Amino acid sequence: MTLEELKQTLSQGNHALAIYDQDEQLHTYDNKGVRDLYTLLTTEPQVLKGAMVADKVVGKGAAALMIVGGIAELHTHIISEPAIKLLELSGIRYSFDEKVDHIENRDKTGWCPVETLCKDMPTAGQCVPLIANFIENMKI
Repeated sequence: MTLEELKQTLSQGNHALAIYDQDEQLHTYDNKGVRDLYTLLTTEPQVLKGAMVADKVVGKGAAALMIVGGIAELHTHIISEPAIKLLELSGIRYSFDEKVDHIENRDKTGWCPVETLCKDMPTAGQCVPLIANFIENMKI
């Protein structure tokens, strides 16, 4: 599968995330936010390792999870400046359709909470525990 085909899978299936792993398996996810990436990193890290990823929106938190997960390549529709900076430090190949200053929250009234959490963290590894805590606190 090529990155172009993976991008088509993402768009045509109206998915939030599409991953083509090293075992040549296609995985699609439909949840918003970073929960699917976090769940993969913590329960099925082999899916991320060396994978090609297409994602609708990538902020710094999503980028951090992908970097720690060891993906090989990323395409996203929308990416934030903080995510780009983190990806460039990691050496992961990436492309995007639109670059934004930051990812907005769902009601468009401010920054995405995960983008805010990770804003001042210099490395992907420092972002992950903050994301873990955020996700655990969301579970009621």
